[in-house]
Amino acid sequence: MREAIMLIVDLINDIHDIIASTFGSNMTDKELHFWIFGILGIVTFFFVYVLFKLLSKLKWSIAILAFIYTFTMMIVLVFAVEIQQAYTQRGNMEFADAVMGLWGFIVFFAVYAVIGIIGYFIYKAMKK
Repeated sequence: MREAIMLIVDLINDIHDIIASTFGSNMTDKELHFWIFGILGIVTFFFVYVLFKLLSKLKWSIAILAFIYTFTMMIVLVFAVEIQQAYTQRGNMEFADAVMGLWGFIVFFAVYAVIGIIGYFIYKAMKK
């Protein structure tokens, strides 16, 4: 896990240096971050907006959107815990731990979904 984070950090630093030398030689770090994160954020917003607009037309749209939001929050939480473990040295910071944490959520959600689908079909059958 530590190696994966260091690889990502090195990659981000390399990209930062390329952008800073190409576009931002006269910019402060704060100004560069303003433009890069502003552009990255608005592009992400438009992508997410179009994706969620398409998902909203589906029958289970609220459940799908809730799952996507929750999964995103779980990714942040899992990696925050792993980083915290490395910082406090109260556990091993391993990518496999993060993956297993996310698998736990997916398995619990799958059980919930199966129970919900069975309940839905029972409800439909009894309604007829």
